Amino acid sequence: MASVSTPARQAATGSRRAGFRRATATDRRRSPGGAGWLFATPFLVFFTLFLIVPIGIGLWMSFTDASLTGHGDNAFVGLDNYTEAFGDSQVWQTLGNTVWFTVLTTVPLVVIALVMALLVYTGMPGQWLWRLAFFASHLLPVAVVYQIWSMLFQPDRGMLNSLLGIIGIDGIAWLTDEKYAMWSIALVTLWWTVGFNFLLYLAALQAIPDHLYEAAALDGAGAWRRLWSVTLPQLRRTTALIAVLQLMASLKVFDQIYLLSKGGPNGATRPILEYIYDTGFTNYRLGYASAVSYVFFGLIIILSIAQLKIFSRRED
Repeated sequence: MASVSTPARQAATGSRRAGFRRATATDRRRSPGGAGWLFATPFLVFFTLFLIVPIGIGLWMSFTDASLTGHGDNAFVGLDNYTEAFGDSQVWQTLGNTVWFTVLTTVPLVVIALVMALLVYTGMPGQWLWRLAFFASHLLPVAVVYQIWSMLFQPDRGMLNSLLGIIGIDGIAWLTDEKYAMWSIALVTLWWTVGFNFLLYLAALQAIPDHLYEAAALDGAGAWRRLWSVTLPQLRRTTALIAVLQLMASLKVFDQIYLLSKGGPNGATRPILEYIYDTGFTNYRLGYASAVSYVFFGLIIILSIAQLKIFSRRED
């Protein structure tokens, strides 16, 4: 018996077909690839050309005797450069200087930035002025920072020694005495870069929900208890981020040390990146400099992963 097509059945069938067509079009729009890769292509091209390719070339170069003068034959030497790097006393000395600089700067740049953000967040008068003052130094290029602090560190006419003379303390050879040179550069770095960490902490403080403080106040918590029980736990992720970023930035120090002290006196402030620079572009040993740089790169990766795991365990 032939089925009878009623208007209602035709409408239902058309509705199902339209729904099928709409679902098909939606699935096609949601399918991966397509236009997304087209928009990502410029970034991927530049990422490959300026990061992946140089990394590959540098890694291959670390296994050769490549020279900047071009007189070498770029012969493959295997692990000889790496063996020499682990036995090079200059590598260990400059690495020790880099680690010492990292110790001097990482903790203060986290703690002082947090204190600055808390002072502004709690409602100090003239907040816009404090925000500008705390962050303005971070906007200065390293050459300007060098000019400012080289004048402040002048042994005879510098402002710091003049202030010490007023209170009866003899002047200090800030950049030419091995006891004070690294401390002086750490002070410059603290003044120059603390503004960025301050801004991250201030943004994190403003994102803390107000109801947490209200609940703590209803429970009778004072200002210090709210700081320890509400504010600091809510800032744990931001602290982990800042600590990791600061660790990597301190380990990669080069600019301010090279301009202020040239690695002196007697190599007391010479970081490992300056040794890599001198080896590759002064002594023309590109292959060996590449090997040292990859050893240092591996150390940074290991420390960063370890630090992230430590903070993640504390958070759990």
